[in-house]
Amino acid sequence: MRYRGRFAPSPTGALHFGSLVAAVGSWLVARHAGGDWLLRVEDIDPPREVPGAAGGILATLDAFGLHGDGPVVYQSQRQALYEAAFERLREAGQVFPCWCSRADLAPYGGLHRDGHCIAPPDPSRPPAWRLRSPDETVRWNDDLQGPQEENLREVAGDVVIRRVEGLWAYQLACVVDDADQGITHVVRGADLLDSTARQIHLQRLLDLPTPGYLHLPLVLDAEGRKLSKSAASLPVDPADPLPALRQALAWLGVAVDRGATMPDGLLATAQEAFKPAALRRSSLTPAPAL
Repeated sequence: MRYRGRFAPSPTGALHFGSLVAAVGSWLVARHAGGDWLLRVEDIDPPREVPGAAGGILATLDAFGLHGDGPVVYQSQRQALYEAAFERLREAGQVFPCWCSRADLAPYGGLHRDGHCIAPPDPSRPPAWRLRSPDETVRWNDDLQGPQEENLREVAGDVVIRRVEGLWAYQLACVVDDADQGITHVVRGADLLDSTARQIHLQRLLDLPTPGYLHLPLVLDAEGRKLSKSAASLPVDPADPLPALRQALAWLGVAVDRGATMPDGLLATAQEAFKPAALRRSSLTPAPAL
């Protein structure tokens, strides 16, 4: 099967260095495999989105020489697919309505388990919908981080897949889109490593294929925080892409061509030198200065 990878940013702000590393890493792995690299905008959370951020991110990727193979997919235009998957889960009894708040669940470690609600039904307001999480350990092998396992009940509990506002949760939308786009391998940041077991569980319930996974280490600030959550998460400059692109490649462990004068040329030489086995496996503190 031909390799199909993707980069799927959320339009919550400008592209910063940590996201650039994830984009470059996923692009390199796809090109090394001789496959396709797709772009998907995960714009299903309007309260968190910044106006114009989606277009800005795509323009920045283009300025950095990171061109997708095919049209960009927008999750906001795929509601019917998520609805169909949700109805299939509901018909199978895998989801249930829930009125529990975070405060209700705080005494239980914040987790909802075994389909048992603390709060009674409240007909005056809409519920969230949760996916039943069985007492089952999901095991998989990450192509960079190695063997992984997670007990769904103990670690995740009954996760929300449709929020009170009617918005779709990341887990459901991601699983549906990866299958619909024929994604064979997912390369993303290690902050999403703990989503993998939940997504594999959903894939099994919906009879969808499970792609391969590779989780890149995060870029951290001097205090060890994920760069996107930090004051250090300054946006990269699309008007001067080479410095940040060189730093992203070096951070990933890829040999850098100091003589390249254009992003496409730099990426071409990086592609030739790239070896997946040389990818950095652990996070780096602090993040490179831009």
